[in-house]
Amino acid sequence: MNNYEKAFLVSGRNTIIHKLKKVDLVIVNDDEDPPLIVTRHGVKPFTEAVPANRAEAKERYLELVDISSTEVFGECKTLLFVQALNNKEYKIDYSKANTNLFIRVHQDNYI
Repeated sequence: MNNYEKAFLVSGRNTIIHKLKKVDLVIVNDDEDPPLIVTRHGVKPFTEAVPANRAEAKERYLELVDISSTEVFGECKTLLFVQALNNKEYKIDYSKANTNLFIRVHQDNYI
């Protein structure tokens, strides 16, 4: 059995819940879509180089979340909801990437 604890939970068909304050999530959807980083302060585009593997991500206190992997959703998503540690739920609309409507607060104080 692997003792590796993930820094996120998957809920429903399109929601990711960030659960560890010490580790930030780097969300990758598709090759054409911009990667995102989920920190304890919220969600924003990830401008650095995406870690090549889990070991490199761990050194940088990051965890890679590949949405299309079978461990997460198994397919690329157009619409994604992310619950961050700042008690806000964000709506990520990949059809509106690189616009002001790409990342929006969907629900304040979801808890």
